[in-house]
Amino acid sequence: MSSTTAVGNIPGGSSKALAVLQRIGRSLMLPIAVMPAAGLLLRLGQPDVIGENKDAWFNFSGADRVAEIFAAAGGAIFDWLPLLFAVGVAIGFAKKSDGTTALAAVVGYMVFHYVSMTMFFHTFDEKSQVYSKITKQLFDPDNPGKPKVALDLAAANPTKALGGILIGIVTALLYQRFYRIKLPTWLAFFGGRRFVPIITSFAALLLGLLFGWVWPVLGDWIANAGEWMSDNSTIGAAVYGVINRALLPLGLHHVVNNVVWFQIPDCTVGGKVYSGDLNCYLQGQDGAGWTMTGFFPVLMFGLPAAAIAMWRAAPKHRRPAVGGIMISAALTAFVTGITEPIEFAFVFIAPVLYGVHAILTGVSLAIADALGMKLGFSFSAGAIDMIINGSKSNTHKLVPLIIMGLIYAAIYYLLFTFIIRKFNLATPGREPEGEESIAVDPATNPELGGGTDTKGRRSKKDRVPQEEPAK
Repeated sequence: MSSTTAVGNIPGGSSKALAVLQRIGRSLMLPIAVMPAAGLLLRLGQPDVIGENKDAWFNFSGADRVAEIFAAAGGAIFDWLPLLFAVGVAIGFAKKSDGTTALAAVVGYMVFHYVSMTMFFHTFDEKSQVYSKITKQLFDPDNPGKPKVALDLAAANPTKALGGILIGIVTALLYQRFYRIKLPTWLAFFGGRRFVPIITSFAALLLGLLFGWVWPVLGDWIANAGEWMSDNSTIGAAVYGVINRALLPLGLHHVVNNVVWFQIPDCTVGGKVYSGDLNCYLQGQDGAGWTMTGFFPVLMFGLPAAAIAMWRAAPKHRRPAVGGIMISAALTAFVTGITEPIEFAFVFIAPVLYGVHAILTGVSLAIADALGMKLGFSFSAGAIDMIINGSKSNTHKLVPLIIMGLIYAAIYYLLFTFIIRKFNLATPGREPEGEESIAVDPATNPELGGGTDTKGRRSKKDRVPQEEPAK
């Protein structure tokens, strides 16, 4: 069963709303896929990797300049993250996107950025932190003793990634509505796809005006939420961990991830303000990574152990077939942190197991934060990211984190084995004779439970045969 199939059982209005949210979640995957490149470039730009000091991995004359170039390359991706989200979401959310969609998203975000920043300059309190971040002081020859305050359009937009996501969604909707529009003969040149960037610019203008009035209040709410999560990081991490896993079957976890990884809270590194826990961790902020650390024991150790437990719980004559899929999925989870093949193998047929898994995830994030463990990732909580980021200056207690992972592996294996056998759950290999196993093979299902092919269409095996109309 796939998440798309599950949506079909929900009442009409809720089903449509959920389908839209799923489309948003899937569209976020495109810009998020750039994060490993950004994280690796930033990592190469840090002095303990490439530098002229003796402790650097690569130590040679002129290494500091090389590291500076790598850091600038990685920093560029994070500096333009809202624009990347605008383009990526527009392409991913539109049903039939092309280059016009990307161009319209760029135009839309440029207009939105300049209009909203101009509005913020006039609507925010001059004593607020946001006002200080979007302004700069200039020398005033008419009044040398008092600098002139001016709007800094090169500063980061206070809406951050959220503004880019909204522009991407608006662009996609406008593209779907107008990419075939026909105008009068004397305006025919601007018809069709060429009309999309034009209408998007006006929509972005209106959105920028709206945010200029709304964001002073909405932005304060979001900032306060970020401060609360930072001040109560252990509780916040636990709640986030449970919500993250609970939303995964619906494909909505990317929406929540975007908020805590790229939107809140803020940090200051080298005099520059960054947003989101993932961003702050990769920039080297000490104490960042509390929304990521606890995933390593679960994704690297716990779920692979759960896969082995499901394999061992299968009848002996089915173990070879189940083991081929489960062991492959376990290795994938350990190395890369991609765990959907394991989770979708039991989420729908054994929701009790998945509930236990979600709670254990929240507990893991809480324990890791409470014990001061810190380790982040640019892609997922797998061995690759652990190796790359394990020696960062703001990574703490790596060995205890690995020990915690081994303990979690034992807990997952014992709990899954007990619950499967106690309640006779039909996990892969334990289905009644004659039924096909529901284990997910990532090689044959690129959407990992989305029930769609790479173009967003339902796969043939997931299509429900339609009954012939009654005669």
